[in-house]
Amino acid sequence: MMATWRELIFLVPAPRVEAWSDALLEAGALSVQAEDADADSPDEQALFGEPGMPVIQAGWQRTRLKALLGEAADPQDILAQAGLLVGEDPPAFTRSSFEDQDWVLASQAQFEPIAIADRLLITPTWHLDEPVAPGVVRLILDPGLAFGTGSHPTTRMCLGWLAREIKGGERVIDYGCGSGILAIAAALLGAGEVAGTDIDPQALTSTLDNALANGVVVHTQQTSSVFEAADVVLANILANPLKVLAPALSVLVRPGGRLVLAGLLERQVDEVAACYPDIDLRVVEVIEGWACLAGRRSR
Repeated sequence: MMATWRELIFLVPAPRVEAWSDALLEAGALSVQAEDADADSPDEQALFGEPGMPVIQAGWQRTRLKALLGEAADPQDILAQAGLLVGEDPPAFTRSSFEDQDWVLASQAQFEPIAIADRLLITPTWHLDEPVAPGVVRLILDPGLAFGTGSHPTTRMCLGWLAREIKGGERVIDYGCGSGILAIAAALLGAGEVAGTDIDPQALTSTLDNALANGVVVHTQQTSSVFEAADVVLANILANPLKVLAPALSVLVRPGGRLVLAGLLERQVDEVAACYPDIDLRVVEVIEGWACLAGRRSR
């Protein structure tokens, strides 16, 4: 018989999150999850700032704690014990319960194949038995530690650009390669030589593993200074790094080559494009408020 799990849910201010989390665990909670109580509202707060930009504060101003309890645990008793440990009266709370399930299958169900521009199909390994239409290239990719599964708008826009624009034989650099999805897509679509760079060693490992699974070669380095200028350079990161890295990214694009930038919001387009005076950057697509810029280097 499947077990029944219980959740104890209540709000705490940011400075008290750690104390209440520790107290709940000591009182018998199996795990504690913290999340923004204002998520999906105008008051939603980013937990991390962009690289180079300070975070306004650590943690969310209003944090929702979810304590996972065993089937026999009494939520009110657990909360009372935790209150004694932190020296505060137990707050108002709600409770919920749910049945156990096959969590691997539940996780896999979140990731379906993703079709890109009728030319690419991003496919998790548990969907490999599904057919691929003639002329469509399959890119095999499972969710992992590095960013990039094809589901995020910024990644989809870059993949769409590659599917439309790669003709064959191009030299391509994926700057901030994450899982390697853009580099691998370029190789599968016919690029002649593909390289990826990222400051995270785990991303480089993921890129090499994913490239091997797809039968392509991606050259990886933690620094881009060793790369020759390329026909296509892609950078799917964030607006502030895109501005800071403008000189480094521009020099990686050969004269007449093209640059593709993503990870920026539509309202950030002008300020990012202004940092690349030698490249005629234009908005090529907008999805859910995210924008993709692309342009050709003039000299």
